[in-house]
Amino acid sequence: MDVQHNQTIASEFILLGITDSPELRTPLFVLFLALYALTVTGNILTVAAIQSDAQLSQSPMYFFLTCLSLVDVGLTSVIVPTMLLSLLGEQGETFISYSGCLTQLNFFLTLASIDSYLLAAMAVDRYVAICNPLQYTKIMNHRLCLLLLAGSCSISHLHSLFQTMLISRLTFAASANRVPHFFCDILPLMKLSCSDTSINELVALIEALPVIITPFMCVVISYVRILATVLKVSSAKSKYKAFSTCGSHLTVVILFYGSVIRVYFRPMSSYTAVKDRVVSVVHTILTPMLNPFIYSLRNADLQGALRKLVCQRRN
Repeated sequence: MDVQHNQTIASEFILLGITDSPELRTPLFVLFLALYALTVTGNILTVAAIQSDAQLSQSPMYFFLTCLSLVDVGLTSVIVPTMLLSLLGEQGETFISYSGCLTQLNFFLTLASIDSYLLAAMAVDRYVAICNPLQYTKIMNHRLCLLLLAGSCSISHLHSLFQTMLISRLTFAASANRVPHFFCDILPLMKLSCSDTSINELVALIEALPVIITPFMCVVISYVRILATVLKVSSAKSKYKAFSTCGSHLTVVILFYGSVIRVYFRPMSSYTAVKDRVVSVVHTILTPMLNPFIYSLRNADLQGALRKLVCQRRN
């Protein structure tokens, strides 16, 4: 512990985990371990299948899906091990150092923000493919895809670094270092701090525009344009193909943005630890786990690449 201005400052935090019920810890440990294994296996298989098929690996849609899969593996790997440790603890909690907490927060914000931008990039890709198919290869070229990825990573890194620095300026008393969450997130840390968090709250709202609202609006506008274009098509088969192509992505978008908006777009006064940590499971664990299954179940090309990959491994 450090002493500053006669106040003992916390040098570590206690993560209280996802549940307060001792009887639920073992079943939840088994459940989340299985979900984590499925997430890593499913996303790695998706990447391997795409890379094993020359045609898919050159497609912008599958380029972004590859990036999304890799980011999702990283996101769950930042969150789930800490959760599992807390479920194994005698009191259903685990200790994490002050620097470890900030590091986890930084990685979480970076990877979650990249997720947001990639979902927007995939929506724009579908918009161009359906609404302007003759210009698709010209517009969605490899250079643009790389620029979108580089921009997503750069903005996300700056956002997370700035937010982490703001959190590091807050004071946390050693007598109040119990974080009612399964990982170090912005809202529970601000709620726990004995400092004035008004600047943090203001900056969080301002930064939500480029990091969450702008990508979300890109998704909304893209799908409004797609819907308008598809409804003009007379062929029922063409309509079904277009909706089938977009259905997988739209499912992931609803799950991801729905949970993010539910947790983060509220005033601090309405923050409730129990409800919010349950909702947080959706965008930190459930969505990354479902991604490869949602995309593969509705995508004949990816199913074919997966079957080809499995056959190659068997031989």
